[in-house]
Amino acid sequence: MKEQGLILEERQRFIHQKGSCGSNTIKCDTGSLSGAVSQRACVYCGARVVLNPITDAFHIVHGPIGCASYTWDIRGSLSSNEEWYRNSFSTDLTEQDVIFGGEKRLWEALSEVAQVHSPKVIFVYATCIVGVIGDDVRAVCKKAEESFGIRVIPVMSPGFAGHKPVGYRMACNAIMELLSKAPKATKKTRSVNILGDFNLAGEMWIIKGYLEEMGIEVVAKITGDAGCDELMRAGEAALNIVQCAGSMTYLARRMEEVMGIPYIKVSFFGIEDTSQSLLHIAQVLGDREAERKARLLISRETRVLDELLLRSREALKGKKAAIYVGGGFKAISLIKQFREIGMETVVVGTQTGKKEDYDIINSLVREGTVVLDDANPAELEYFIREKQADVLVGGVKERPLAYKLGVAFLDHNHERRHPLVGFIGMRNFINELNLSVNSPVWQYVR
Repeated sequence: MKEQGLILEERQRFIHQKGSCGSNTIKCDTGSLSGAVSQRACVYCGARVVLNPITDAFHIVHGPIGCASYTWDIRGSLSSNEEWYRNSFSTDLTEQDVIFGGEKRLWEALSEVAQVHSPKVIFVYATCIVGVIGDDVRAVCKKAEESFGIRVIPVMSPGFAGHKPVGYRMACNAIMELLSKAPKATKKTRSVNILGDFNLAGEMWIIKGYLEEMGIEVVAKITGDAGCDELMRAGEAALNIVQCAGSMTYLARRMEEVMGIPYIKVSFFGIEDTSQSLLHIAQVLGDREAERKARLLISRETRVLDELLLRSREALKGKKAAIYVGGGFKAISLIKQFREIGMETVVVGTQTGKKEDYDIINSLVREGTVVLDDANPAELEYFIREKQADVLVGGVKERPLAYKLGVAFLDHNHERRHPLVGFIGMRNFINELNLSVNSPVWQYVR
């Protein structure tokens, strides 16, 4: 690869092929290479991803209008209550504001939102241009909070300050700031908070339904389908379960330090991970009755999937998969899902994976599998061709690449309208995979 000039010299350490000569470690969790087009989003986008699903919060983007439009309704997050989170508010900074400062425009925006809508909380996002011109966003937010009696929380997220996971941490800091004013709570023994599910296509409701069937109460959903009042009760939970480890482990650690709530990491993608997670939650809570109910639930749901799994293994026998997703936890679950179906994963990459994620990935895949961190489209194209993958699992940016290569595509994107978690998600995953991989169109385009 290096000799052919297809991979930049600086990118060599971010790419690893299992079983090849050299170190088994992969470089990761760093800033994107300057001048190279990667798939990562910015700090501000990471912060907005985490906070946007809080349904009754107002989100004011302090920056040019493009920042607000970039992240408007970026997730297929559903709500059972308010719909304010679907609106995008912006101070719409212009060249004049860049020269003379934008604090006045931010104050006017906060005043209008507070007086017209009287929300429970307003999140104010500081974008790149605000970081450059030096607006004192914290001071304006503090003044607005004192003047209007509304929680106004700054989210310090200028895009140039790092990469997407830095935005996750900024959002988690904002949530902790919100929780800092919560009244002291009495712990409920059979209760959890769900961290890191954003209710894409109603997935939070599926997870919550499983837990309630086990007799476990969900106190707060952080942040899919969350409301401000619900978040303020989060201290009542006996356990935090973390679904999206990349975005929410930091918050779980902060909540353990400040509020004394322990946490575990879980995944509800695929039969294996869903089953293990439900049992693990019951065992950590020390609830034998919940564990018994979990085993009954797992037995019932897996029986329903048995026939579909049998058919899919026959239909997809010998097919190979490529994976490129945001977080490491999702990639790990997808490898297991393909293994359950009998498919081999030949390429796997993430935007924000950590060293521990790649260690697990390396233990799950076969020799010859290519593992990439923060890949660019040229690298993805090269390795999909080299490994002759039959399907690419990815997000909206990867879809055109797959179709250009004549490769089937499976949507794991934020805007999707079909759930992929739990047992119902596995059924959707198998059906979509079979329809896409075995479509007759590929014999004409390849």
